[in-house]
Amino acid sequence: MTEPTPLDLAHAAMEQEPANETARLQFYERLADCELFMMLGEEPEGDEISPSVFDTEDGRFVLVFDREERLAAFAGRVVPYVALSGRGVVQMLVGQDIGLGVNLEVAPSAILIPDAAVSWLHQTLGHAPEQVEAGVEEFLPPAGLPEALLTALDVKLATAAGLATNAYLVALRYSGGGQGHLLGFVDATDGAQEALAKAVSEALTFSGIEVGALDVGFFAAEDPAAARLARVGLRFELPALKTTQRSSPAAPGSDPDKPPRLV
Repeated sequence: MTEPTPLDLAHAAMEQEPANETARLQFYERLADCELFMMLGEEPEGDEISPSVFDTEDGRFVLVFDREERLAAFAGRVVPYVALSGRGVVQMLVGQDIGLGVNLEVAPSAILIPDAAVSWLHQTLGHAPEQVEAGVEEFLPPAGLPEALLTALDVKLATAAGLATNAYLVALRYSGGGQGHLLGFVDATDGAQEALAKAVSEALTFSGIEVGALDVGFFAAEDPAAARLARVGLRFELPALKTTQRSSPAAPGSDPDKPPRLV
């Protein structure tokens, strides 16, 4: 028996507690974060792809699978496909009136996601918190945050390979009054601030917590504030980026900021 995938586990938790909004949100978070294999009707041409689109009584759907072997088991033959992140698939489909058929007939996480839910997920993934700008008077150990948030941050930051060295979660007191919590990233790579802020926003949203519950800040390792963060903060390690050499042109969808075009 094959090991269940993260998507299988999240789907099972959602099915077990249909009224649990957090479980539903966490399933959609796993869907957005995982790699999906989309069945195509023909081989890609440049950055254009032609997914197999199935018309049903419930609408039009493309088929995606979270394992290559699941796609092969469904198709029963050799078929062209493309690998995309879940968020890349959502970005590509939004506005097309096309839903997602996920792991149909081959996994316990089989589900039809209608086009309206695709649009909702695209909108949700677009949220981002504002970076902290007010003066910070004091960093303090974090306190009173729900365990669900800590778990969500741990899972989400594990997907942010190479975007920063680490991050510290602290409580803080603002100059002139006011208190809150801050997730401070240390040595974020150039251009990564927006992606990291969105990752934090998603961790909050998909754990059912108000986005305003946590600020985001960025610090250089030599900044005295980084040392203050390290003294009192809860540390999150971000994995190093694994680099691989390419001997061929990039496949469609390999750049998350440039999803392939439907044709």
